[in-house]
Amino acid sequence: MEEKAYLCARIFINVVMSTHKIRYQQIEKILFDNAPLQLDKDAVAEVERCYRFLESFSREKVIYGINTGFGPMAQWRVDDKYLKDLQYNIIRSHSTGAGAPLPDLYVKAAMIARLGSFLQARSGIHPEVLELLTAFINRGIIPLIPEHGSVGASGDLVQLAHIALTLIGEGEVHYNGVWRPTAEVLRECGLKPIDIHIREGLSITNGTSVMTGIGLVNQVLAERLLDWSIAAAVWMNEIAESYDDMMAVPLNECRRHDGQQVIAQRMREMAEGGSLMKKREHELYDPAKNTESVFKHKVQAYYSLRCTPQILGPIYDTLMASRQVLEDEVNSASDNPIVDPETQNVYHGGNFHGDYISLEQDKVKIAIVRLAMTSERQLNYLFHNRINDDILPPFLNLGTLGLNYGMQACQFTATSTTAECQTLAMPNYVHSIPNNNDNQDIVSMGTNTALITKRVIENAYQVMAVQMIALTQATDCRKIADRLCPASRALYDKVRAIVPLFIDDTPFYKEIAAVEEFLKTKLIKQ
Repeated sequence: MEEKAYLCARIFINVVMSTHKIRYQQIEKILFDNAPLQLDKDAVAEVERCYRFLESFSREKVIYGINTGFGPMAQWRVDDKYLKDLQYNIIRSHSTGAGAPLPDLYVKAAMIARLGSFLQARSGIHPEVLELLTAFINRGIIPLIPEHGSVGASGDLVQLAHIALTLIGEGEVHYNGVWRPTAEVLRECGLKPIDIHIREGLSITNGTSVMTGIGLVNQVLAERLLDWSIAAAVWMNEIAESYDDMMAVPLNECRRHDGQQVIAQRMREMAEGGSLMKKREHELYDPAKNTESVFKHKVQAYYSLRCTPQILGPIYDTLMASRQVLEDEVNSASDNPIVDPETQNVYHGGNFHGDYISLEQDKVKIAIVRLAMTSERQLNYLFHNRINDDILPPFLNLGTLGLNYGMQACQFTATSTTAECQTLAMPNYVHSIPNNNDNQDIVSMGTNTALITKRVIENAYQVMAVQMIALTQATDCRKIADRLCPASRALYDKVRAIVPLFIDDTPFYKEIAAVEEFLKTKLIKQ
């Protein structure tokens, strides 16, 4: 799609952006670096123009959600004297979520996604909605959104209603770490609730922004997790002294998948400067050296080590496809009806349907389960002395075997967590239960899918944290820290700063949590 087809506003993040599209990298900066967000004046003017058109166009016409009921109630016309009440009613009546509140980061992402939808200037909302949403995002005012409530078809009606509830000054928000009444926080910050003009209630509650917001955070964390997995694979192959041709250019170029070649290239870059991985041409292709009849060193490493480009490549491709879908969704009008000043018409349809997000989140979920499985199998290599040919002690135990247990129980944690991921891998996109008097007769369950993906990603970080501790301990077991490539050595130093070398048995739960936090909050080059 050509760039000019996008009608959303420019976003200012430290500098004026020249594009009219909100980019994924910008959203990442707002979410993870707290970069300020500022609306472009021309974009606000476009939203104002759309609002003015709807104000004029809607007179003496029947338009869904403006002077009719909602959903199956659309067959009932609403008297003009109750039109504002109608908009307040959908917000209050749909604030029915249940379960734990969504974490602040995911709610902030949902608000950014909702803002992106409104900036298409196709919703007919008053510009003051943009201003208050922007203030919430920049000031860290986080609406209470319970996890459960969306079927992802008429959008995230319930969860978005909880955002709308705070925008009209009701409900609760998380502010400076405390849950407080919204009205109280608005007064303290010098902000005022939005007014209802024409269809603000329906516009705010109707769309895919919560599933998209959850998906955006999932995306950032999943991409970072893939980076750590590549680093772990290089480090693993150094410890195993694998032959390095598994990441060679000619080998990987003849498999025509972008992801495989990207992973192999990243592995080559990371492995530069190391002395542990073997050259097949030096060891096995030299007749003077290959005199053994039974080779002590494995001619080919186990699949979980050797096939890293082939395993992580599809995961990379999946994540890149997901990133594009998420970026497109943020830059889409996802409510109903669509108000179009260009053609001077209002169109009724189903842009709120969450299938794009639901399907992609299922793909991401399955990909990350595969990543966790690979990490768990690599862990097994480190812990299982008969598999690693006794280059490492059982469970990386530097104490007395039988008396001490090393990381034996850490494997239980990694294995059980991986098993839960496998259970959660069942596609959710194919689950649909009709509801809403069968008005919503096929639904996406997109928000449920995004939430399950969130759980899988969190689990995978726990498995990766155990692996990073194990890699560090294995390096010391083999006394090879000085022979690691610079990238692996830097990671070894960072993990060792969190988890000291252990010989005696020790609890690991705090260390696992600390390494998990390190992996989530640091980039691989930091």
